[in-house]
Amino acid sequence: TPPPPSTKMFRSPRVLLARPSPRVFARACGGVRRHLSTESKSTKDEDKPVLTIFDTTLRDGEQSPGATMNIKEKLTLATQLSKLGVDVCEAGFPIASDGDFEAVKLVAQEIGPMMEGRQSGKPMRICGLSRAIERDIERCYEAVSHAPLHRIHTFLATSDIHLKNKLRITREQCIAQSVKAVSFARSMCEDVEFSAEDAGRSDPAFMAELFGEVIKAGVSTINVPDTVGFVTPREYGELIRYLKENTPGGDSIVWSTHCHNDLGLAVANTLEGVMGGARQVEVTINGIGERAGNASLEEVVMALYTRPQVFPVQSLVDTTQITRTSRMVTSVTGMSVQPNKAIVGANAFAHEAGIHQDGVLKHAATYEIMSPASVGLKSTLVLGKHSGKHAFQKRLEELGYDGLSEDVIKAAFKRFKATADQKKTVTDTDIEAILDSEVVKPATEQWILNSCTVSCGTPHPTATVSVTTPSGKTIVDASTGGGPVEAVYNAISRVVRVPIRLVQYQVEAVSEGRDAIGKVNVRVVRRAPPTEDEEALESHNDDIAYHGSSAHVDIIQGSAEAFMNAINKMVADDEENELQRKEVEFWPGRVVINPKQQKQLS
Repeated sequence: TPPPPSTKMFRSPRVLLARPSPRVFARACGGVRRHLSTESKSTKDEDKPVLTIFDTTLRDGEQSPGATMNIKEKLTLATQLSKLGVDVCEAGFPIASDGDFEAVKLVAQEIGPMMEGRQSGKPMRICGLSRAIERDIERCYEAVSHAPLHRIHTFLATSDIHLKNKLRITREQCIAQSVKAVSFARSMCEDVEFSAEDAGRSDPAFMAELFGEVIKAGVSTINVPDTVGFVTPREYGELIRYLKENTPGGDSIVWSTHCHNDLGLAVANTLEGVMGGARQVEVTINGIGERAGNASLEEVVMALYTRPQVFPVQSLVDTTQITRTSRMVTSVTGMSVQPNKAIVGANAFAHEAGIHQDGVLKHAATYEIMSPASVGLKSTLVLGKHSGKHAFQKRLEELGYDGLSEDVIKAAFKRFKATADQKKTVTDTDIEAILDSEVVKPATEQWILNSCTVSCGTPHPTATVSVTTPSGKTIVDASTGGGPVEAVYNAISRVVRVPIRLVQYQVEAVSEGRDAIGKVNVRVVRRAPPTEDEEALESHNDDIAYHGSSAHVDIIQGSAEAFMNAINKMVADDEENELQRKEVEFWPGRVVINPKQQKQLS
């Protein structure tokens, strides 16, 4: 038996600096030249194994601070993930809460059978996460079993630091508990995945022993997560290779990667894991996730797409759906993508240097290794105020927004007409922003914003709002603030009477020009009436955050709508909370604003 990879990590400079032969390098580069002309979705290569794309945006991605999604949003994203061609969707952690259980169950029931646009010829497998505890596993199975294809994903830490300080069990007890969990899950479900939490800092020899036992218990996929983003690509690839070669029965199961981005190496580690023998990758859209995030689905998939001669696997993801999926995740979570983000950033296909521009104009392949069309970026068409509902709906279908309810289309068209009256032309980007604002609204709006007016030019701007309450009564109230947006939020808070803390406020233009639509994203948490203790504002990091968004030419109106959107999500999340429904007791409170946001709103 060869030694664990930890003893082989450090090699001589001569080995590290070794380069491929000119023939190998030319062959790899030739693959790039041949592949650049392809602008359609991926097509299956019968000679290559298919890499399983396991998307955990709805579970691990949701652990990003403030990225909490409601059931409607999870269903919307799961639908898009199915169209994207994701093989496995980890829809949530069913034992975590009744809401998470219902979300996973509904995704399994409604999205599990979908076949639209799937090249694999089978529906997306719905997966749920569970600890290595029987009640967790039972709850997980109850939720995912409604899908035609389903999986139980159970996990237990294996690093000594976790065993000693968190679980307080021995290695022998770890093996016993893991085997027991897999056996119990296998008694209910044919497809069981086991993850060794903190595998990146675990003893490889111990993991090989443990994995051999869970394979005997019937596991079908073993995941090797770099939970804290600690390892380097060379280390991770060698770890996967070592485990595959030294685990009894290692050739009979699928090896999986799950890499975090704490050192910015998540995608590199994932790809090196694939080269080491992994045939499943666990990724998220836009790389969202706790701390620094996870490996980005779009970056991993497009690496395979642009370098087919380098990687021994293929993906059946429809790459033309990548941009739309990315924008949908941004809209739902409020987590914007930085402009220089690979594949989906605003500057991903932008060239400013004169030499680069000249080269791209003469031949795109001079400076672009993939085409914008290959990831779903299409030429922009414009509509105007004379465009009718039929033309608007047809454009939605061309943009990929099919299957929308009549209510959503009607609301989006109403917003489109209002926008067209305010700006000369409405681009595809504008339409997507408008539609996304409607899609992420709660199914039932408890509080409805009728109007909002602001008087500025004084030291204390004044806002007047008209709001319809859940009982149908219309209330008009006014308030002041340090700036127009704060004044609006204070006025809304006086009507709604729910103590709210604003933790994030962001505005970005979705198009160019003076009449550009502004996309407003806010994040709020429910709070008790404020005290004068400023430090208390920073002490509630565990409060559930609710995201609201709106797209509007008037950013003050958009700010008001986004704030109301977040409030309605809060109400929908806990309809039984008396504080949210009282219309008798009055708390004339101001919205509690994070000091970091004060300057931005003023």
